[in-house]
Amino acid sequence: MLRVLLLRHGRTAWNAQRRFQGQADPPLDDVGRAQAYEVAGLVAAFEPKLIISSDAQRASQTAAPIGEVTGLSVQADARLRERSLGHWEGLSREEVQERYPDEFADWLAGRDVSRRGGESRAEVAMRARELFDELPDLETIVLVTHSATAMALCSDILGMSQKLHVLGPLANCHWSELRFEEEHWRLRAHNVGSPGPVIPRLKVEDDGDNAPDAEA
Repeated sequence: MLRVLLLRHGRTAWNAQRRFQGQADPPLDDVGRAQAYEVAGLVAAFEPKLIISSDAQRASQTAAPIGEVTGLSVQADARLRERSLGHWEGLSREEVQERYPDEFADWLAGRDVSRRGGESRAEVAMRARELFDELPDLETIVLVTHSATAMALCSDILGMSQKLHVLGPLANCHWSELRFEEEHWRLRAHNVGSPGPVIPRLKVEDDGDNAPDAEA
């Protein structure tokens, strides 16, 4: 295994409405479906040998066109699901701030908000890393997942603390590229898509990665 692409799903109506999704299961909207078909050709150029998707429909609907272009079947795995956000799921940022001001303040300060009944970054990284460590030795593998899950997994693989939010969030249908070189995993690209790469924001960020749809 030389390369793994961590691809975020396309846009949903909740993304457009700036709602926290977590493990809720809205489908792609029209924009998201168009994004999925556009990114399929870009990802197919890497000649992947295996595609594994989160079992959330927004991820599986993003993975399906890649399977069509490459001729590969898409495997579903719940370990690639988005971070559970507990009672924040389905709420807008403004609604969370109004209903749960203390939790929201902790979130803005970068503290892990466990009171909301969801998962910590470390818990997300643990389940995603379990799948990662089971991957077969293939040249290129595509994992279709979610922004917070991708960032937690990347941080774990690269040995970075989950408390330091160094990597910025992935945009819809953008990916991170991990490559195994000289006995180590290295991040070769981050937040790449069409028409080109977006420079990551190298700073400590909040638990939602300072983006309304980061945990989506």
